[in-house]
Amino acid sequence: MDLVSAATRSRMMSSIKGKNTKPELAVRRFLHASGFRFRLHRKDLPGKPDVVLPKYQLAIFVHGCFWHRHAGCFYSTVPASREDFWRAKLDRNVLRDVSHVSELLSGGWRVLVVWECGLKHSCSKMGELLDFITAGGEFFEWPTSPPRLKLDSS
Repeated sequence: MDLVSAATRSRMMSSIKGKNTKPELAVRRFLHASGFRFRLHRKDLPGKPDVVLPKYQLAIFVHGCFWHRHAGCFYSTVPASREDFWRAKLDRNVLRDVSHVSELLSGGWRVLVVWECGLKHSCSKMGELLDFITAGGEFFEWPTSPPRLKLDSS
């Protein structure tokens, strides 16, 4: 049972941003402070990556755990109302993400996926991102193990 009216819920959902989200801004601030220069939302690349480091041939996606179904993550839930609708919608997001990553890899790009939960709970370990950027490798997801339980913020 939803606590708000259908019109209110629709307005709330339509206001969710796809670009320049808080997690994306946090990654951009970290990269800039680390001395990297980048491009944003390149439309000529599959999936319009959130951040692109052309010098390293690297596309970075900053994914929300709910919208992109971070496997095993506490935040990757399915709403109780209209469950079939949400499962289909979120499954399409995952299939589209897989397609974009495979297109980028086959085009010679490297791909880094940064999950929102990592920015909430593992910011002190963001150095792992630098290791991947400079050391190489084709694909990396950070954090490698998502939180299983909601951590208390106190």
